Amino acid sequence: MNRFVRHFKPLLRSYGKRWIQNDALSVSVKRGPVKAKHWEPWKSPWTWILAIIPPFTFGLGTWQVQRLQWKNDLVRQAEDQLEKQPIVLPAYIDTSNLPPYRRVVTQGIWMHAYSLLLGPRKYESFNGYHLFTPLARSSPTLPNASTVWVNRGFISDTVAASMDKNPERLSIMANPGGDTVQVTGMVAPSFVPSMFTPDNKTDTGEWIWADLTALVERAGGAAENVQPVLIETTFEGDSGEASHLIGAGKPVGRYPAVIFRNQHASYAITWYSLSLGTALLLYRLVRKQPPSTFGRLR
Repeated sequence: MNRFVRHFKPLLRSYGKRWIQNDALSVSVKRGPVKAKHWEPWKSPWTWILAIIPPFTFGLGTWQVQRLQWKNDLVRQAEDQLEKQPIVLPAYIDTSNLPPYRRVVTQGIWMHAYSLLLGPRKYESFNGYHLFTPLARSSPTLPNASTVWVNRGFISDTVAASMDKNPERLSIMANPGGDTVQVTGMVAPSFVPSMFTPDNKTDTGEWIWADLTALVERAGGAAENVQPVLIETTFEGDSGEASHLIGAGKPVGRYPAVIFRNQHASYAITWYSLSLGTALLLYRLVRKQPPSTFGRLR
């Protein structure tokens, strides 16, 4: 018996291995011919969303180019006004013919009681405010002349605190005498507040931005012959002279230069780049090879 088993044992082992291999192959995955599926990218809503982005961003880029041209034209017009000789303001000012940045000269008496502090503002390394005071221009040589508002310039927070931030006292300190003064400056451009600009609290004397309509009413309005004209005094000295004036409590006007925030070129580049990038993504998506099967069960 043992001799019989020893004789057939190798044969049984060989048949057993062959049976196990055939059974495993019967359920294994064999590579079959590749079967391509029909690729239809336009059935996906994401493809349509991606297709909208390139023309939309291209249009925004073109709009920014137009805005850039418009802003450059404004800068050139303003610079032309600054290059002209100052004009003497007449008794009644035709505001329709008085463009922003036009250099002007006028004279009158400060109305200290209506002064106000607008800010906070910054001048180089100093923190502080801008001192606004109406200028009564009526005089024997210019009867019935209108009153205008003047941004007299920057005063430091330290000087303002020394006077308890009282605009009238600061105005008097800046010009102790009640004599007629001559003001040289330029017509201030109108300020359009954004949705993020805080409101002025005129009842508590907190002025954040130059609301010309409110300024006119503060000085008496049309009944007191106040016109909606704001003049900014100019200063062309150096930093040392400016620091000396600020320390002495004297307002320092703005430098006569055109200051415009102009980032339309960078915006245009951003939108055009986004348009090109999404167009390439869309091309690759539409030209994408369809997925295929790698095998099937047998």
